[in-house]
Amino acid sequence: MVLLVHRPADLVTAIRAALALVVAAVGPSGPGLVLVAVALALDLVDGQVARRTGTVSAFGARFDMEVDAFLIAVLSVYVAPVVGWWVLAIGAARYLLWLAERVWPWLHRSVPPRRWRKVVAAIQGVTLAVAASELLPATLVEAALVAALVLLAESFGRDVWWLARTRQAEAPYPRGGWRWMVALAAVWTALVLPETPADVLLPPPELLLVLALAVVPWRRARQVLSAALGLVLGVVVVVRVLDLGFERILDRPFDPVTDWVYLGPGVGVLGDSIGVGAARATAVVAGLLVLALLTLLAVATVRVSGTAAAHRRPAVAAALAITLPAIALTPITRAGPDGAVALAVDEVRQVRADLADRRTFGRQIAADRYADTPPDTVLRGLRGKDVLVVFVESYGRVAVEGSDFAPAIDDGVDPVLDAGSRRLRAAGWQTRSAFLTSPTFGAASWLAHSTLQSGLWVDSQRRYDQLLDADRLTLASAFEGAGWRTVFDVPANTRDWPEGAGFYGFDQLYDSRSVGYRGPEFGYAPMPDQYTLERFRRLELEPADRRPVMAEIDLVSSHHPWAPSPDLVPWDRVGDGSVFADTPTQPGSSDVRELYGQSIEYTMSTLVSFLETYPDPDLVLVVLGDHQPHSYVTGPDPGHDVPISVIAQDPRVVRRVASWGWQPGLRPRPDATVWPMDAFRDRFLETFSRS
Repeated sequence: MVLLVHRPADLVTAIRAALALVVAAVGPSGPGLVLVAVALALDLVDGQVARRTGTVSAFGARFDMEVDAFLIAVLSVYVAPVVGWWVLAIGAARYLLWLAERVWPWLHRSVPPRRWRKVVAAIQGVTLAVAASELLPATLVEAALVAALVLLAESFGRDVWWLARTRQAEAPYPRGGWRWMVALAAVWTALVLPETPADVLLPPPELLLVLALAVVPWRRARQVLSAALGLVLGVVVVVRVLDLGFERILDRPFDPVTDWVYLGPGVGVLGDSIGVGAARATAVVAGLLVLALLTLLAVATVRVSGTAAAHRRPAVAAALAITLPAIALTPITRAGPDGAVALAVDEVRQVRADLADRRTFGRQIAADRYADTPPDTVLRGLRGKDVLVVFVESYGRVAVEGSDFAPAIDDGVDPVLDAGSRRLRAAGWQTRSAFLTSPTFGAASWLAHSTLQSGLWVDSQRRYDQLLDADRLTLASAFEGAGWRTVFDVPANTRDWPEGAGFYGFDQLYDSRSVGYRGPEFGYAPMPDQYTLERFRRLELEPADRRPVMAEIDLVSSHHPWAPSPDLVPWDRVGDGSVFADTPTQPGSSDVRELYGQSIEYTMSTLVSFLETYPDPDLVLVVLGDHQPHSYVTGPDPGHDVPISVIAQDPRVVRRVASWGWQPGLRPRPDATVWPMDAFRDRFLETFSRS
């Protein structure tokens, strides 16, 4: 329908429509509330202008009604999250009637003019505006909105009653339009990519791209171009969903270049939570939904452009009326959600940045201050010592400090760490602790492992893959060159890992298949941490005639999804692990944060018990977390810090790390030293290579 704004009254209504679009973009607060007041005031003007100028028309009345309905819908969407979602009934009333007309065509008839109908509409707008202003007490606002909804129901009910009572024959109603409306709604939503329900009201400037296809004169070419644009929109929507998931789990957006590799392991982790069959079925359903989304958006875009092509002038007029205010208001609405085009541009920039970063990271790999250092000159301060780098899965700062979101976590972990510090001190051990900032969050622990080992900031799968293809001194290879036997013990691995073995240069790799475990699994962990430590001791530390050992050991009982771990058994009864089949476990819980805290308590208690049971003056441990747990444990904006502790009995080792400024005990305080994780390798080599 062409907006015939050459009539004075229609021009006033068009101004109101533009103001309503602005309010939809900026919200009904601050300057937006002033615009609402102006729009409501102008609602009293357009009718007066039409009557005084003799330009009353059916179009003008309908135009006025639709603008009223849209402004009320905008206000209800903004007010509903504060007052209650039932407020949406006020904004949805006009559109519910439109849907009802599809079922009962007799509703699609004009009703006699009533001044009360206009008064009720004004009451809705004023009441919602007052609610949005938050100037009145909440109880008073809620009562006013209830009264407004009652009046609206009475007004609509009276009109419906009159239509039902006076109908004589079925009123004709145009068919087929609903398909176009659904298609337009789908394309509109895909272009906006709303983050909140209110965002769907924002007019997307990118809609001009879709309607521009209407001017393509060749039908087949228009359909092909529209389908291609719809597929691109579908891909952008999928990437946006992945962005939301990655931001929720990994505290960063999805990288379209390398992050596809996480989808397979993600299904595996899901299988540990709900079962392998259910996880695979979920993956299949997700794949089908993606295919359906791509198909439906392609079809919807073809339908929207085809309908616009059949009504070019009205479509162009409507598109300009909707999008030009949005384009003009871009500087004001920049805080809103990024649309599909903006997201697509961001993804292209991300790909270009990844390509540029490859060259930058290559130079960083090559610039290694220890690359040409003679092996016999490094790590002199640890000669004759067994050195264990122990990663505790998901052991983040939240475990030792809690958070506003999960304050109860440290209520259990802190006493375990404080008691562990006392027990270790009584057994002759000294500890120094601080924080490292991990390059990853929530998952992808291999990025943290490679960062610590290489002294490089490995914060993406692309950097990780590039590093593994390069020649770079690691902590493991430095120890190996200096005469240590190097071991990698990762009980979660279930298959060979030749690329890792080749890069790190470990002499021995242990995984779930090579340590002789015969007990039950506990969630993700194929074996409990107590078995991992005891089996490693028997295989590597117990033999008398051997070289000193440097090992990286991964303790995975605290890996997501968190499950109750078994109680500790006497270390001489661990055996092949079958004892854990009859061992009581920690109490279960429906609170994932409680389960997470229990898992950290279990792992750290196990480690302390291990060192109490097997005191060794020639053993040095570096115990640290790989990353913070998922954000549904930490809450928003938790940071990437993880605790790290150096544990040793030899006072000479502790004196060497004194210059680091780390704090005594297993639990670093909130003001403890914080290093980036990639700084640890060089600092460690420098400290223990001095004569």
